[in-house]
Amino acid sequence: MNQNDKSAFVAIVGRPNVGKSSLLNRMLGQKVAIVSSKPQTTRTRIMGVLTRGINQLVFIDTPGMHKPKTALGSYMVRSVNESVAGVDVCLLVTEADRDVTDTELKLIEKFKSLSMPAILAINKTDTLKNKEVLMKQILKYSSLYDFEAIVPVSAQSGSNIDELIAELEKQTTEGGHFFDDDTLTDQPERVLAAEMIREKILRLTDKEIPHGTAVVIERMKQREDSDILDIDATIICERASHKGIIIGKNGSMLKKISTFARHDMESFFECRVNLQTWVKVKEDWRNRDGLLKNFGFDQNDFN
Repeated sequence: MNQNDKSAFVAIVGRPNVGKSSLLNRMLGQKVAIVSSKPQTTRTRIMGVLTRGINQLVFIDTPGMHKPKTALGSYMVRSVNESVAGVDVCLLVTEADRDVTDTELKLIEKFKSLSMPAILAINKTDTLKNKEVLMKQILKYSSLYDFEAIVPVSAQSGSNIDELIAELEKQTTEGGHFFDDDTLTDQPERVLAAEMIREKILRLTDKEIPHGTAVVIERMKQREDSDILDIDATIICERASHKGIIIGKNGSMLKKISTFARHDMESFFECRVNLQTWVKVKEDWRNRDGLLKNFGFDQNDFN
């Protein structure tokens, strides 16, 4: 370990659907967090690692802060609070041309109570027509908290991403790197594969399917003497009507979901993938602790 190497743990926080996962993927230069137009897409604390020279940034992409309505929702909110309390710096992400919300005020109060260094990223600046709005927004946030930096960015276009990374690197401290320099994420391959499938469900079914879906990877095994990776996955939904939508007429939607997910998997895992998918109904699974635990959520977090 090189003691001159520096690192920092960074929690990415904010309201649902402000582009936290997109921003993480843009900074890493690779997709590790799923993205959709629906809020609360991220359910777990996905960790991404960016190493540039002596600096290593360990990102925790948290679920969007919201008022929970299910046991799963309570888990998501608790994971945000735990993440904020256990990092070196918080990256608060908000949208351009949006008023400060109660969620952001609560997060700022959390920063104050912890004396937490925080950087504000104002995302989606590519959608702005009037740049004066941005200056007013910066002044407003500056009056609420002494941010280490306020950086207008666009996860979509990549604008000011290098500037944001440079500001985050200022928060690193000496003591070596926590991960190997070529590490991209701490997420197991099964979790990444499941999330790739869930992303396609959210994108392709649009508003027809709410967040009552989960994906379980039943089998993931490399064939002997072959570059083919066999993956068997089960999609869990809450209602029979949802199952019908996911499968589609003559299986057309499930085929489309599987095809797009397989393309992502082959790109990420750098091998050919044989993906087989099934759909099952588990009513009200988001409030059933046993099922939540089976799907990879810590049962202790629902108490």
